[in-house]
Amino acid sequence: MPEGKIVKALSGFYYVLDEGGSVTQCRGRGVFRKNKITPLVGDEVVFQAENETDGYILEVKQRKNELVRPPVANVDQAILVFSSVEPNFSTALLDRFLVLVEFNHIKPIICITKMDLATKEEGKKMEEYAEHYQKIGYSVILTSSETDEGIHDLAPFLAGKISVFAGQSGVGKSSLLNAIRPDLALKTDEISTHLGRGKHTTRHVELITIDNGLVADTPGFSSLEFSDIELEDLNYCFPEIEKASEDCKFRGCLHLSEPKCKVKEEVAAFRIPAYRYEHYTEFIQEIKDRKPKY
Repeated sequence: MPEGKIVKALSGFYYVLDEGGSVTQCRGRGVFRKNKITPLVGDEVVFQAENETDGYILEVKQRKNELVRPPVANVDQAILVFSSVEPNFSTALLDRFLVLVEFNHIKPIICITKMDLATKEEGKKMEEYAEHYQKIGYSVILTSSETDEGIHDLAPFLAGKISVFAGQSGVGKSSLLNAIRPDLALKTDEISTHLGRGKHTTRHVELITIDNGLVADTPGFSSLEFSDIELEDLNYCFPEIEKASEDCKFRGCLHLSEPKCKVKEEVAAFRIPAYRYEHYTEFIQEIKDRKPKY
């Protein structure tokens, strides 16, 4: 039986891209509804088809992850798009996105846009932040859709991957995609709104081909709250804190008031940026204050 990847879902139909590059319109088998399986864009599937417009998905292979919004499976990476100005760069919001992405076992790529609008001082600050995050192990790309700065640096990251673009309203996600692939002609207000909850003129999810990779054209997270993250999980969502915690005196150290905490030593020695530790402690408190699930 042929196998492929779902690249679009629309009105009960699933469009499956096979290894040869052909797309077949398929329906899901009734057994999926019975077993409460909903095929998602990004799913690897086994299908059967008589022709290009008449096929059936027979099996959905195991997913490595899935997002609720956009409803995409097997995401390889999230391009976290933040502007240097208009709106101003926020490490607190970036760290929140990073935690959510790390928790879902998705690789983050940090992309800072609108570098052409930054003053010399603001540009220097962005370079300092980029250096901080690169030391942690993240890839950081400084870009401008107006001058094409960094656009060609982003392209290799997309090849052979399923990517989602995420970030708050107005940071230039659509402009970035248009700069990489001009024929898309996305409207600059088409993707987004407040913290990724927003309006998108399309009603379906689709993976579009960009630089030999696939990109979900409905970016965003339905929630930026840590509803599924437990206290012990947060440590692993901050790579530099996780690494330092291996040398803490107490196993299960939360790095708050425990004695001989290696994480706090690293912060005091400026080897972990103070703002990263501050955000970690804020997120710890947020999880503690969360109302219990019933």
